[in-house]
Amino acid sequence: MISILSLWLPILLSAVFVFIASSIIHMVLGYHANDMKKLPDENAFADALRKLAIPPGEYALPKPSSAKEMSTPEYQEKVRKGPGAILVTWGGTSPSMGPYLLQWFIYSIIIGIFAAYVAGRALEPGAHYLAVFRFVGVTAFACYAIGGWQQSIWYRRSWSTSLKNTFDGLVYALLTAGTFGWLWPAS
Repeated sequence: MISILSLWLPILLSAVFVFIASSIIHMVLGYHANDMKKLPDENAFADALRKLAIPPGEYALPKPSSAKEMSTPEYQEKVRKGPGAILVTWGGTSPSMGPYLLQWFIYSIIIGIFAAYVAGRALEPGAHYLAVFRFVGVTAFACYAIGGWQQSIWYRRSWSTSLKNTFDGLVYALLTAGTFGWLWPAS
């Protein structure tokens, strides 16, 4: 068994590699550019939302007050009439990527910690590179990719977006697994 603290270097270095890879994926390769569509009249929509003074949060339209209401004719008519929407709103803030990038880096460290825990409990010092790669890779892939599928199942995110995110998760998992395999403690 290997302690998580003894794996601090692969945890941090894999987070750095994932951060760099995600920057390249999103800023250079650009295949996520069309994940979200632009509204036909964005300004009119934003003006309408401003007039409603909706507080920041997540909203569904239509939104029943209970499971029982979902079976009422009134609610069913709202659904038939449309539109349906899942909406996330935030207040007017200065556009700064800094806080998001910091959260992403911390998230990558946390995934590295989970991968370190699983591999550190399953493997001994001096474990073969491929054994480390498998344990860390599967754990990192599950964290980076599989959890995102819920967005397509329950919240109607397009499956093409989820598949692109899954591919990204595979890249991040391979980088994480390779880093851990490379820096795994010797016996």
